[in-house]
Amino acid sequence: MQHTTQIELVNLKDLILAEAGIIKSEEVRQIVVEDAIVDTGATRLALPKRLIEQLGLTPVGSKRARTTNGTVLRTVYSTVAFTVLERMGTMLVTGLPDDVPVLVGHMVLEDLDLCVDIKEGLIYNPAHDGEWTEDQL
Repeated sequence: MQHTTQIELVNLKDLILAEAGIIKSEEVRQIVVEDAIVDTGATRLALPKRLIEQLGLTPVGSKRARTTNGTVLRTVYSTVAFTVLERMGTMLVTGLPDDVPVLVGHMVLEDLDLCVDIKEGLIYNPAHDGEWTEDQL
């Protein structure tokens, strides 16, 4: 069963520049993806190239990734701030081809202390009574 979630994405460099008063807050590049795939087989947050361009992210390196089509070299891009279920984190982004949906990998879930429930989809970690405990901050 495939689960999806809404994820808000913000270019972290833009956010910092806006907070410093260097750019206007309306210049901060951000998007909301309504149907990001929660993929526990993925490691990071992975975005199609078109969304990376929309957010103005810059390449910072590359990593090998195992996919269903074998091992490939993926570009890693600058950091985004992301929000899922009202919890926020930051992470480098892995680039994907444009025909692949946004993938929310297990590092995102761990960072935000979220779990996938087969019936309910993405939920707050029940082991912590839904609270985002200090060791997760």
